[in-house]
Amino acid sequence: MDRFKDQRWPKYNDKESPNEDDDHSLEEEDGGTSEPFGGAKVRRKNSRYREHSGDYLHSSLIDEDSRETRLALLHSHRDTSIRFTDKVLKFTGSGKMKRLIFILTDFAIYLIDPETEAMTRRIALAAYDLFMDSTQKTELVQVLVDVTKSASDYELEVLICNRFEYNASTSLVKEVSFEETEVGIKTRFKWK
Repeated sequence: MDRFKDQRWPKYNDKESPNEDDDHSLEEEDGGTSEPFGGAKVRRKNSRYREHSGDYLHSSLIDEDSRETRLALLHSHRDTSIRFTDKVLKFTGSGKMKRLIFILTDFAIYLIDPETEAMTRRIALAAYDLFMDSTQKTELVQVLVDVTKSASDYELEVLICNRFEYNASTSLVKEVSFEETEVGIKTRFKWK
């Protein structure tokens, strides 16, 4: 049924695309596989065919009052473009959660305290010692993979699972597990 076809894609001689195999119908969106996740996770419909590099820049996080301050912060570290922003929950070593503003650029991740507007941490993309929660996990991982590949010609390996271990400190290892319940997703922490 042609009325269910995605209307955002250009038409080529009454076809959806030059390659007839590239059908962007709703059936594919609901059950198709997504790169780079290899079918392990299905992307949301609103992010599957993103067209602009600024799709994940939330204007509420980069408002007029704080824009100049944040851009000056980025320029002082020689970063020029923002690729992704979101409000995230950072899990500390003691298990507490803290709300932060997450900014991803081509070279680093910036964590900003929303109350004081101060940068709490700058993390180079080569470092990976962070445990956070975001409402846009799939989109964030996709942008991280794209940025890493364009900056270093290295493809970031993505592992999707419901359980993993991380080092909360030098002597403390924690295991995090996620279970889907009737109410929603349940997160459990175990000390090892």
